[in-house]
Amino acid sequence: MRADARKNRDHLLAVAGAAITEQGVDVSLRDIARRADVGLATLLRHFPTREALLEALLRTSFDELTAKADELDASTSSPEVALVSWVRDCVAWTTEYRGVTVLMAAAIEDADSALHASCVTLRAAGARLLTRAQDAGMARNDIDGDDLFALIAMLAWLGDQPSLAPRADHLFDVVASAILTSAGHSVTERESSPRAGS
Repeated sequence: MRADARKNRDHLLAVAGAAITEQGVDVSLRDIARRADVGLATLLRHFPTREALLEALLRTSFDELTAKADELDASTSSPEVALVSWVRDCVAWTTEYRGVTVLMAAAIEDADSALHASCVTLRAAGARLLTRAQDAGMARNDIDGDDLFALIAMLAWLGDQPSLAPRADHLFDVVASAILTSAGHSVTERESSPRAGS
């Protein structure tokens, strides 16, 4: 890609990121083009669909979350603590772009979606952490990577609702507790409690 084309693309992504942060993923593509001071055709030449635009915008975040999962999987952290920490990071990230989880929930089932591959990779990353916690007896065995992905989407949706946002942290803890076994609860509670004398 030529330097000027790369510069134009980066400019469009920066403008799109600001617009989506303000208005959510349903912001008009025409409005994004107007803010970027280009025609809609120019925007669509770089990003043919809304999902293609989002995939490019979120690529770094997807890669960072996947890398974080790999790091936690290879670490000496307690499996259940690693799992809950990663889920919390995923939910926190989605709050930056209101409505993105609705698109991700659809994209995971649509192989033609520009977001599909990234969502599949993210789901697999979470599944590895879940399996590690299950093998250690710290997470329930009746849930899988699909369930975990759906729970993340659900928690993110709750955080998007103004009337429920004040309860988001509490609801996260409720759902996290439902994922873990009683053994997992005791370890996460112990590791999250203030250390004696601190």
